[in-house]
Amino acid sequence: MSITQEQASWFADAFERLVQNVDQAILGKQRVIRLALATLFSQGHMLLEDYPGTGKTVLAKSLARTLDGSNSRIQFTPDLLPSDVTGITIYDQQKGAFEFHPGPIFSSVVLADEINRASPKTQSALLEVMEEGCVTVDGERHEVPKPFMVIATQNPVEQAGTYKLPEAQLDRFLMKTSLGYPDHQTTVKLLMEAANRQRAELVEPILRTENVVAMQELASNVHVDASIMEYIAQLVQATRTDRDIALGVSTRGALALARAAKTWAISQGRGFVIPDDVRDLAVPVLAHRIIVDPEVEFNGTSGEDIIGRILLDVAPPQYRAE
Repeated sequence: MSITQEQASWFADAFERLVQNVDQAILGKQRVIRLALATLFSQGHMLLEDYPGTGKTVLAKSLARTLDGSNSRIQFTPDLLPSDVTGITIYDQQKGAFEFHPGPIFSSVVLADEINRASPKTQSALLEVMEEGCVTVDGERHEVPKPFMVIATQNPVEQAGTYKLPEAQLDRFLMKTSLGYPDHQTTVKLLMEAANRQRAELVEPILRTENVVAMQELASNVHVDASIMEYIAQLVQATRTDRDIALGVSTRGALALARAAKTWAISQGRGFVIPDDVRDLAVPVLAHRIIVDPEVEFNGTSGEDIIGRILLDVAPPQYRAE
């Protein structure tokens, strides 16, 4: 099922209004906002890794507020239990039966704040729900609401009392990005508005959850030519043979890049994907899915650097000689 130009234009207009709405709270970071929204409409999850005080939590809360749906925040700590995330079954004496009490994961947008502070056992409670959209407690499956998105944050500086996310869980995040420090002008503007300590409150809900589901379905129907899919496959294969990479991108990662490229294309008013869509998203979608060789990483080379080099080495379809 192909989409019309009218549908693509409507999507792009709605997408831009959402960007401007969230931009009221997160000044000067429109690319990161676009990546977060693209993750939402690609039915994925986002990992924000950055220094303290750069606005990770504000971005997550602002994105949740722009949707007219439920949202929750889970502060991950070393003593947090899996049942604190997913929920628990309790025996009701009056009814004479067990009842399931859902945890905070049962929301449309879930902020998992400082996710790497929780134990691996608690982190693993998110594996099933992030992949399948359901939670299994005492042998019973419970569906989470749609749309559903996890926005996790972590601080790469502090290592004490933290547990590194395993590769299996990193692979379930569609994108990983960072906000970085604001530029000079933005910093001055933020200081002038320092009296407002709740910047996320500036964001008003402008999109209903049923409209989000409709936009997700629309994005999934964007046309992708076979040559673009071949280009994605070549990029993924290059990560598996690169001398600086110990473990390349999984098949899940290739599918994630294809899904994200569709959303990126329609957010710009196009009903088809071009190679630039893939190139724009390759780093945030693929870099966290590779394991860099320890010696190479020790010398200062990051996953982002390697994916950037691979993008230069693998020619897009339109540049190839016939």
